[in-house]
Amino acid sequence: MLRILIADDHAIVRQGLKQVLIEEFSEAHIAETSTGQETIHAVQTQTWDVLILDIHFPDKSGLDILKEVKCIQPALPVVVLSLYPEEQYGIRVLKAGGSGYLTKETAPSELVTAIKKVMSGGRYVSAALAEQLAANLSPHSQGPLYQALSDRELEVLRHLAAGLTVTDISDLLALSVKTISTYRARLLEKLRLKTTADLIRYAVDNQLVD
Repeated sequence: MLRILIADDHAIVRQGLKQVLIEEFSEAHIAETSTGQETIHAVQTQTWDVLILDIHFPDKSGLDILKEVKCIQPALPVVVLSLYPEEQYGIRVLKAGGSGYLTKETAPSELVTAIKKVMSGGRYVSAALAEQLAANLSPHSQGPLYQALSDRELEVLRHLAAGLTVTDISDLLALSVKTISTYRARLLEKLRLKTTADLIRYAVDNQLVD
């Protein structure tokens, strides 16, 4: 029996995805988790054929979850869903071991195709992401500055843009205030900006926040 795990912190999204899957895989066992910790526990304690993973949870970054999942079950295909466009997270997901990347806008029409593709051992990327991957192979490729950020730097940027203080982010990520301040300094340097207000404006302009 096909075993599918849906990990998303929004019940309505999980229900919608489940409905799409049931129509195609009527005999499948479909389970749900709503937090990063629940998802890691489910992967540690049970075997799955495919994981459909949101990119953002209140307790943990989807990229961090993906990396942990691949350590626990390296062969498990993971299709990541996100509100964010492919150019922001698509390549990061593939580099972290993901088998596919879908935006939630296209997920209803592409999800079944993506699952069949990754379960056969392939990777599923949209035409736009495939084009971006090809462009990145060019020695003259010059993407947005945020593409040069590490996963953690991008996460800190998103939290700053959401209005969190350095102390708030320190508590959320279980890192020291000094470490978060260092990340903030790196962001300013890499993005060629001067203040936190500039960082917030940059994140909003580039649609890096919810």
